[in-house]
Parts: sequence; C-alpha cells; structure tokens
Amino acid sequence: MSTLDWVVLFWTLISIVAFGVYKTRGKKNLDAYLRGKNSMNWWTIGLSIMATQASAITFLSTPGQAYEDGMRFIQFYFGLPLAMIIISVSFIPIYYKLKVYTAYEYLESRFDLKTRTLTSLLFIVQRGLGAGITIYAPAIILSTLLGWNLTFTNVLIGVLVIVYTVSGGTEAVSITQKQQMAVMMGGMILAGFIVIQLLPISFKEALHVAGKMDKLNVVSFEFDLSDRYNIWSGMTAAVFLFLSYFGTDQSQVQRYLSGQTLTQSRMGLIMNGFLKIPMQFLILFIGVMVFVFYQFTQPPVVFNKVQTEKLQESPFAPEFGKLEEDYSRSFQEGKKAYLGMLEAVEAEDETRVAEFRQQIQEIKAEQNGIREEVKSLIVQNDPAAETRDTDYVFMRFVMDYLPQGLVGLLFAVIFSAAMSSSASELNALGSTSTIDLYKRSVKKEATDEHYLKSSKVFTAFWGLGAILFATYASLFENLIQAVNLLGSLFYGTILGIFMVGFFMKWIKGKAVFLAALFSQALILVIHFWNGVGLFGFQWDIGFLWYNAIGCIAVMAVGSIFQLILRK
Repeated sequence: MSTLDWVVLFWTLISIVAFGVYKTRGKKNLDAYLRGKNSMNWWTIGLSIMATQASAITFLSTPGQAYEDGMRFIQFYFGLPLAMIIISVSFIPIYYKLKVYTAYEYLESRFDLKTRTLTSLLFIVQRGLGAGITIYAPAIILSTLLGWNLTFTNVLIGVLVIVYTVSGGTEAVSITQKQQMAVMMGGMILAGFIVIQLLPISFKEALHVAGKMDKLNVVSFEFDLSDRYNIWSGMTAAVFLFLSYFGTDQSQVQRYLSGQTLTQSRMGLIMNGFLKIPMQFLILFIGVMVFVFYQFTQPPVVFNKVQTEKLQESPFAPEFGKLEEDYSRSFQEGKKAYLGMLEAVEAEDETRVAEFRQQIQEIKAEQNGIREEVKSLIVQNDPAAETRDTDYVFMRFVMDYLPQGLVGLLFAVIFSAAMSSSASELNALGSTSTIDLYKRSVKKEATDEHYLKSSKVFTAFWGLGAILFATYASLFENLIQAVNLLGSLFYGTILGIFMVGFFMKWIKGKAVFLAALFSQALILVIHFWNGVGLFGFQWDIGFLWYNAIGCIAVMAVGSIFQLILRK
C-alpha cells in the first residue's frame, strides 16, 4: 500500500476509537453502562444492529462467495423482515415491561434459575467462540495481504475494540458503530462504482455474461434440505436463525434495549429488516462484477499472493511456471469464447449462445484443473498452507486495481467491520457474565459500583480470550459459513426455550430444562454425523435447518416431558 493508504487506514481507525472514548467519557452507573441510559434513537439502533451483524467476514467473504457461487446467498436474508416484525410484536414488549439488562433475566421469572443459567451458558459458549472467529477471520486475510504477523493483527484488532468497549460500554459501542457503518457502506459503494468503471465491456454486456454464467441466480425454488441457500430455507430455516439471533442473542438484544422508547427500538429493528437485504445484494453484486472483470482481465491462478510467491521461490517453481503458461493460454481461449457469446447475444442467436456457453464451461473445467494442480504444489511445498482462497478474491482485486487512498479506505472497512461486531459481542458477554452468572449466583449482594467494575473486567476478560482463541484458530471452508454454522449449532435450542416461555404457558421450568438438554444433544449428533449417518440412519441436512430442528425439538419434547412430570 502507498503512504496515503496507510494514513487513511490508521486515521480512520484511531479517530473512531478516540471518538467513542471521548463521547462516553465520565463516570457511569451500571444502568448507563449496560443500557446506554436508554438514550438511543431509532436510526442509531438500526445502524448499530446492522453493524453488529455486518462483521468483517461479510465484506471479505461475501464478494468471494458471489464470485464462486453467484447471488443465491441473498436468499438467506429473505425471511429477515418477517423475523423483525415477529420480534417487534412479541419479544421487545416483554423485555421492556420487565426492564431487563439481558434477555436471559426473563427466563428466571418465567421458568427458574437453572433454565436461565443454562441458556446464558449456551450463549456464552457460542458467542465466546464467535468473538474469536470475528477477530481471527479478518486477521488471517489482512495479515497475509499487508504482510503483517498474524498474532500482531489479532492483538491490534482486539486491543482497539477492548479500549472503547471497556471504557464506554453499550453507549460507546452504539455511537462508534454509526461511524463504522458510514465507513463500511461508503467504501463498498465507491468500490462498486470503480469495479463497474474498470470493466472492459459495457455494463449491459457484463450483466449478459453474469446471467449466462448463472451468477445472477437470485432465487431458487428447488426444494433440497442439503442446499444451504434456496427460497425455502431462506423463508423458513433462516427465519428461526434470525428470531434467535435478533430476539435472544444478547449482542443484538442489548442494542435495542438502549432505545429511548419501545417504539424507537421497534423502528430500529424494522429498519434493519428492510435495509439488510439491499446491503447484502450490493456486496454480492460487487462480487459478481469482480467475476465478470476477471473473465476479460487475467486473474492470478491462486488469489493468495503469499502462497504463490513462496511457490516461485521453491523447487516447484518450474512446474508452477508451466502451469501458469497453461492457465494464460486457457484464459485467452475463454476470453475469445466470452466475446463470441456476447456477439451471439447481440445477434439474438440462442443456438450459438448455447454453443459458446458449453465451450466456456469446458474451458472453466480445464482452468479449475490447473488451479487444483497449483494448490497441490502449494501443499507439497508447505503442508500447513491454506489453499482455499475465495476469501482473498475481493481484497486482491482492491490491492491490484483500485487507486491510492481507496485501498486504505477498503482496508479500513474491513477493520471497522471487525471492530463493530467484536465490540457488540464483548459488550454482550460482559453483560451476561455479570448479570446472569456473577450477580445472580456468585456475589448476590454488592454495590452498583462493584457490578460496574466487574462488568468491565468481564468485558476485558472476554476480549483477551477472543484474542487468544483467534491466535490458535484455524480456517473453515468459508468464513461467512463458519459464523452461520457456529450460530446454528446453538441458536435453535436457545430460541426454543424462549418460544416455550412466550407461547406455551403450560410448560414449566423442569420440563423445558430437560428438553433444552435433549435438543442441544440432538443438534450436535445431527451435525457431527451429518452425511455419515448413525445406527443405520443417514441424513444430509444444510446447517440452516439446525435452527428450526432445535427450536421445534425444545417445544415438542418440552410438551412431552411436561405431560410425564404431571403424572
């Protein structure tokens, strides 16, 4: 990066942290620290909710997801508006009526202490691991692209977050997230305009290429339980995930518990429901345009530049050079086929369009074979090397083709996203640890100042834990899928407990507690033996369905246990 890029990057990050600390300076009580003095208006809440969910993984992995798989990931969010409406009507009024600090306080008044404690622990385990991934995911990419030490990058992101989150609590998180969202969306919109400007063909032709190569596959009506992203999973399984994430996950609940009124909180949540889909559409569409760009401008064989540079300096360099030559030849053939297809589209000759499309598919298969051979060389050269490079596609494009200053801004986008989501997670972990565990079961009688200090200590503790986890973590198949998978393992059970609490008044604490244990065990069995089978039964289920299965299991099994216990 240029000097200007470094200035833009660090000025953006330092100014956001300093602003958050400055605006929330001064002595606080526990209520102000955890609920931000109930001072947030609806649009601050809405932006804070969006920033909490829009982690760095969104901006790193989503364009790469579109590059590889097209737009169909957008279907994951189709059920979001429905979930926001349900939460606004059913969940938020109860939280406001009880004046809770955390969502899990409600469970003790509805059931008992053990159910509250179990749910809190499920959240802490899931979100504690998630906080580590939220830091690690961008750190592994950024450290590679910037040439930084991975541990240093983890520590940098973690420490910046800890500083203002511990200092200002919920208010600091919400205030800084407004600035971070402005940086994130401003940077991505600028990047989108520049990607389109850099296309060597017209925008209309780019849409033709994307369409013919199945990259504009926004909606799929094919029902397949093993398919993660189709209209059916988006409008059913994903709704369960969103109900649990936005309705019971403290990192989100804490955002709207800081609202001035019930109406302000509802409006902030609805704002998120209707703006999130266009935001994700934009990010995915940028990824599709990057795909089109690289069909006419030769891309690297592997987008992880560090690995290819190591290969060039290894004994495998001659083989790598030969594969690069083969790839260049294949790319030129593909480029000619694309140009031929565009001419056929212009002439409305569907027969020739189909012929060129078939030719392109064959060329793509050849290129994928070459890429696999290169990845094999990378592993032979370094057995610990990471060869899944989809998450590097967008930022490699940024570094190679975007002008000075904007490169630094796009890196600031990634860092800001990492900080915004991590801050919410640490803030929520600190709140839950203090209110639901420490204050309720360890030290029941103490001053407000004592609990304020303990909340800060727990927040810092979880921040350091996230840094430690990030330092020893390893990559998943795809970063954005890793986060959704981790949530899906626990969210179904948590949501089921709340759904029983809200809508199944005849079920009591012992029955729902046992049902929750059963449901969580069931989900873990389904996941770890998914595609393999157990006791003669086989299944292949997309992880989004875990949310529905877990929730329904708690409700159904809870009813059965309640009937048994009555006898």
